Amino acid sequence: MIKRKDFWSGLAAVVVVIAAGLAWVAPWQGERAPEVRLETLDGERFTLADLRGQPTIVTFWATTCTTCVEEIPHLKELYETFHPRGFEIIAVAMAYDPPEQVRAMAEERNLPYRVVLDRGGSIARAFGDIRVTPTTFVLGPDGEIRQRRLGMLDMERLRDRLERMVPGEPVALADSARG
Repeated sequence: MIKRKDFWSGLAAVVVVIAAGLAWVAPWQGERAPEVRLETLDGERFTLADLRGQPTIVTFWATTCTTCVEEIPHLKELYETFHPRGFEIIAVAMAYDPPEQVRAMAEERNLPYRVVLDRGGSIARAFGDIRVTPTTFVLGPDGEIRQRRLGMLDMERLRDRLERMVPGEPVALADSARG
């Protein structure tokens, strides 16, 4: 038989876990993405505000993160499908990732989207002190955070969401994106 004290302690622990889980997702939904300054590997400088009007994915990743590397072909496919319709992807390399290692992977994997170095970790801090990769944010054209995802993306659901969010007609998938 469960003692009353053990029951209440267990219930309190469950409530704390559920509350922590809701805090992880809920506060981000509907909030504006933070105003951050970004610089790509090629030296292009811009802010997220510069991308208003364009649905955008901001994904925090690392070259040593196997899940991040597994997502690359899927992100490339999304980019090649939706970019002609005004969609953007910003891949933010974590501050601990050596810049030359990031550059080498971006070149080796032929990443078509913008790759940003988070020198000093200010971008990760602005997005809620991101420490785990991949962590991905889907931003609406208005700059609001529509989704925050920790771990591997559900590409089918994301594709459906983007079809509703990105203006214009679907573009046929290029043969190179299928392989």
